[in-house]
Amino acid sequence: MAIYQPAEDSYLLKEALENYLKNFKSSDTKLKILDMGSGSGIQAETCKKLKFENITAADIDPEVIKHLKKSGFKVVQTDLFSKINKKDKFDLIVFNPPYLPEDKDEPEDSRLATTAGKEGNEIIIKFLKTAKTHLTEKGVILLLISSLSKPNSIKKQIKELNYKLRLLANQKLFFEELYVYLLRT
Repeated sequence: MAIYQPAEDSYLLKEALENYLKNFKSSDTKLKILDMGSGSGIQAETCKKLKFENITAADIDPEVIKHLKKSGFKVVQTDLFSKINKKDKFDLIVFNPPYLPEDKDEPEDSRLATTAGKEGNEIIIKFLKTAKTHLTEKGVILLLISSLSKPNSIKKQIKELNYKLRLLANQKLFFEELYVYLLRT
């Protein structure tokens, strides 16, 4: 399987991440950061370039894990939080999830990186249900969502899980709109 390469979604999240992290002083570089579904590692690299040191990259794909290890990151091969220690708390969780609805015509080798289930939001909802147990008291999540993944269903779940939600960035593309949200408890 090929490692998911950065595209419009990755770059929009990267820009929102950079803008968010610019608010921190140099003394805050000890923030504990989790790059969930790291893929190419673009978000972890962004944190590293901004001098943040305590970064964990997590992904389900063994090829991604090898790539991220070679890049010098602390890595965890996991299906969302299944292999993340229950006691681990993060100040920031960044997630560019798979968000496309099932498409029988999509090549099987790319589905793991792009398909989020029948509706296109199942992985995001599963993530949201567990993520808050891994946040510090003031921890936040930067989450990318697509108009293709039934964002109203996701927002309803966010509200039911008692997250506070703020739109940080969005981008209209020919066939979809991308959104980056900041979530906090």
